[in-house]
Amino acid sequence: MTELLVKPIAVAAPAAPVAVAEAPAAAGRGTARRLLRFLARRPGLVLSGVLLLLVAVAAFAPGAFTSADPLVGEPAENFAAPGAAHWFGTDELGRDVFARVVHGTALSVKATLIAVGVAFVVGGLLGLVAGFVGGWVEDVVMRLVDVLLSIPALFLSLALVTALGYGTVEVAIAVGIASVAGFARVMRAEVLRVRTAVFVEAARSSGTRWYGVLARHVLPNSLGPVLVLATLELATAVLAVSSLSFLGFGAPPPAPEWGNLVSEGRNYLGNAWWLSTMPGLVVAGTVLAINRIARALDGEWAATR
Repeated sequence: MTELLVKPIAVAAPAAPVAVAEAPAAAGRGTARRLLRFLARRPGLVLSGVLLLLVAVAAFAPGAFTSADPLVGEPAENFAAPGAAHWFGTDELGRDVFARVVHGTALSVKATLIAVGVAFVVGGLLGLVAGFVGGWVEDVVMRLVDVLLSIPALFLSLALVTALGYGTVEVAIAVGIASVAGFARVMRAEVLRVRTAVFVEAARSSGTRWYGVLARHVLPNSLGPVLVLATLELATAVLAVSSLSFLGFGAPPPAPEWGNLVSEGRNYLGNAWWLSTMPGLVVAGTVLAINRIARALDGEWAATR
């Protein structure tokens, strides 16, 4: 009996700790590999990203591409065809067209961002109020949105810029207001979907104030499709801003702006086709690149997950 009492009891060794810290790192590596495969199968998407990166650099650091003065030319070199000395040729005053396109990127990108920002903020707020409050407020807001949708965006932009005055900022605000309706409708639809979700009802049942429900639950979960729409609207805004600039409503000459450059070259298409063609190709390439990236964000990436 004594031997049984003093016999040592075997104690099991503690289990090795689970390597929990490796899980996030493994998930990150898996996401990176999936992203690389996604991009490898879509060379057009990679090319679009590179093009937009070049546009962004040109907008904020034009000196990285050219040291030529976009406003000063050499009359002896007027109407020089595209070549090694002048990639996009020269205009009627001997100014380097490539330098004018690069320096004009800042004005065009600035107007585009302002236009999309105005449409995103104003349209998003209208849709948020209409979808969350409901009732007669929703009826009034959506009837206003229907009125805006009934007017062609370009005509509405022309009317607004005529009232606001000429200039890059004025053109951007006009284009932004003309795009408000689309953002308002998308935001309202998302708010109507989210506000009936289970977690929103649970927040209300627990006594959360309406502004807490709106800020913590409804708004964050409604922004996704609106952000995708903002990406798509960037391409539309580039075309709209360039169109109004082409018509003479943008920055006054000699300031270079993409639409303004296309307009200046239309009188010389017979002997200097590059004056309008080169800026026009930049506009077209930028719009196509934005649309390609927006399409990838809208559904292609989610489909691979």
